Amino acid sequence: MFVCSLDVLSSAFQLVGGKTAGDIFQDNEILSNPLAGLVIGVLVTLLVQSSSTSSSIVVSMVSSGLLQVSTAVPIIMGTNIGTSVTNTLVAMTQAGERDTFRRAFAGATVHDFFNWLSVLVLLPLEAATGYLYYLTELIVSSFHLEGGDNAPALLNVITDPLTHAIIQLDESVISGIATGDPDAKNKSLIKIWCRTSTNTSLQNSTILNCTGDVCWEWRNVSETINIQKCSHIFVSTDLSDLAVGLILLAMSLLVLCTCLVLIVKLLNSLLKGQVATVIKKIINTDFPFPFAWLTGYLAILVGAVMTFIVQSSSVFTSAITPLVGIGVISIERAYPLSLGSNIGTTSTAILAALASPGDKLSSSLQIALVHLFFNMSGIVLWYLLPFMRVPILLAKALGGVTARYRWFAVCYIVLCFFLLPLLVFGLSLAGWPVLLGVLLPAVLLLLFVICVNVLRSRWPHVLPSCLRSWDFLPLWARSLEPWDRVVTAVTAHCCCCCKCCQIANGDEGVGPVSKDCEKDMHDNPALANDREDKDKDPIAPVILKMTAL
Repeated sequence: MFVCSLDVLSSAFQLVGGKTAGDIFQDNEILSNPLAGLVIGVLVTLLVQSSSTSSSIVVSMVSSGLLQVSTAVPIIMGTNIGTSVTNTLVAMTQAGERDTFRRAFAGATVHDFFNWLSVLVLLPLEAATGYLYYLTELIVSSFHLEGGDNAPALLNVITDPLTHAIIQLDESVISGIATGDPDAKNKSLIKIWCRTSTNTSLQNSTILNCTGDVCWEWRNVSETINIQKCSHIFVSTDLSDLAVGLILLAMSLLVLCTCLVLIVKLLNSLLKGQVATVIKKIINTDFPFPFAWLTGYLAILVGAVMTFIVQSSSVFTSAITPLVGIGVISIERAYPLSLGSNIGTTSTAILAALASPGDKLSSSLQIALVHLFFNMSGIVLWYLLPFMRVPILLAKALGGVTARYRWFAVCYIVLCFFLLPLLVFGLSLAGWPVLLGVLLPAVLLLLFVICVNVLRSRWPHVLPSCLRSWDFLPLWARSLEPWDRVVTAVTAHCCCCCKCCQIANGDEGVGPVSKDCEKDMHDNPALANDREDKDKDPIAPVILKMTAL
């Protein structure tokens, strides 16, 4: 049910934003900008909640000649970032308990930090040298491969009977919009006919604007014959794609959250006492010396194999997030598992590319290999050397902050996955001078702060006395405490207004009133009459209702 709910969630996002995603891919002038291509990959993957769907759109555009492989490389990097938002959202469902939320959010965002840091280094390197493009082109050109018939199914064999009974989508519509097919915009993404056949006949056609003696010619005309309708719930609905998408979105989120709660409760019940101790020791213990360094690489291999089996990195990383939250898997072990998941999801893309027709094989395989070598390059950067495993440190720090200030988790998701990509995309529309003029000072300031913090923690004596602490900055610029007071005050005020309106309307069983709300009611004479006074004075309810209005 958990896996199926993720599948339906992806379909819901495609119905809601799939056509918009196709439209985004149409402007080739914008896509030629590497930063714009990166954020477009992020946004499109967020819209369709499937990196394989967004990658297939890119492959369709490359194979049709509308997009160059070198231009598509930053978009593939962006899809890598966009697909990691799912497990971050899953971690939000564990916000009830502070320690559980701290571990779960850190375990989820270690994947985010790896993707962001890899892009931060490899995107400028690719723009300057094109090493991913030339490396994959060399590999593809050195083999003479022929396309197959079908991509591997594996887990889909189990989940498709349920998900196809709920909804089936015609994903070629999104690719058609991206490749400029005018008829695709008027089509619905909801698949109506599951079995069709195509008849091709030679017909006599009249040539328009004919100037010669012969004004007709023979042409091959294809006609599609519908044989059998699909059997999903929405096959005969009159609802729009947006309405069906919103219905499925609500339904899949409800099932997803319910499954997560039940999974966590079940694991908490099973993993107690000696059982929990043994399992934690087995999962988190390294090999004995001198083979301890092999443990992480074995975890990478396990993550790759498991992702290959379930055919979705989102499913695998979302499944281990609750395990990190309850303490079964440590963040140090979750990190290589997530890296293996990145490798596993590219292996299924490679197999799917090998199943492409001969004319599309080289381009689709090259795109899949770009994805593979991008993730492998990231592993070399941020995992090969133990002191370079910076994503673990950043994720732990962020987990501690979000455990103390729960609202910051929402700010992090909105900022990193929505506002920042939209800002970069908007600046890229204005041109390179505006983009560099805004982003370059911000990046330099960020690098300055990081360098000062590193030097302060290791070699504070090399810094001038004014930089050995941030006390010279105002409190709001160096701490979240003032922002927390603002958020708490706004939340308390909203809750107080809601509570006062319930009392004013005579609702029973509203529960105890907070001290802040009691103070507000005491300061407001119209609200000072509580429910006890209401029964004594018949005028009080009228006054309270008028005040509420």
